[in-house]
Amino acid sequence: MTNTGGILEGKRILITGVLMESSIAFHAARLAQEQGAEIILTAWPRPTLTERIAKKLPKPTTVIELDVTNDEHMAGLADKVRAELGGLDGIVHSIGFAPQDALGGNFLDTPFESVSTAMHVSAYSLKSLTMALKPLMTDGGSVVGLTFDAQFAWPQYDWMGPAKAALEATNRYMARYLGPENIRCNLVSAGPLGSMAAKSIPGFSDLASVWDTRSPLNWELTDPEPTGKAIVALLSDWFPKTTGEIVHVDGGLHAIGA
Repeated sequence: MTNTGGILEGKRILITGVLMESSIAFHAARLAQEQGAEIILTAWPRPTLTERIAKKLPKPTTVIELDVTNDEHMAGLADKVRAELGGLDGIVHSIGFAPQDALGGNFLDTPFESVSTAMHVSAYSLKSLTMALKPLMTDGGSVVGLTFDAQFAWPQYDWMGPAKAALEATNRYMARYLGPENIRCNLVSAGPLGSMAAKSIPGFSDLASVWDTRSPLNWELTDPEPTGKAIVALLSDWFPKTTGEIVHVDGGLHAIGA
């Protein structure tokens, strides 16, 4: 596929969260390259795994080791990205983690230490990652994160629910504070997908089965591409005045009561 005239032509994008070929972030990375972007990936905890998956992208790309809870990693990030890309036009935040005792029906017994980890990695990191890279976004830019509709209490999802609610609120405040610098901050709320994140949720099939009966559009657990397309669209100049938004790519289920 030729890159001529792609909607991300000339854009430089940092993408987190490429863990497997089924990762939403992998599809966002592939589509971004196909649409003309130059990309760089970050990986944790196994950069070698991401390097292997990255070989399946249309073009070679650098992988940087990045633990968003490590202050040294965050402090050195802008210099590493500058050396590779010169500057930055977009960020994809596809990072979420909760310890096992914060998931799978254990909500009422989860200790704060585990809740704190989930909040730091899944919500606060949207702010810390953006601020670490902000010096490179001298001409404005677009930050796109991934959520799972935090309006509802989902089966088995437990403390990732409040963590995603915090992520959604963080996105709105970032939109407020970064808007004057022409940095847009939006989230894509995806339906359930058979990704690494999903596999780590006990009883994931209970949650996913809701889509079989209630989603107006047919929902494919195995197809992250619609979500990837929404991410690429929000990174592009085709949403120039949209910020603080949550775009649902969930087959329409968010609109349906029962």
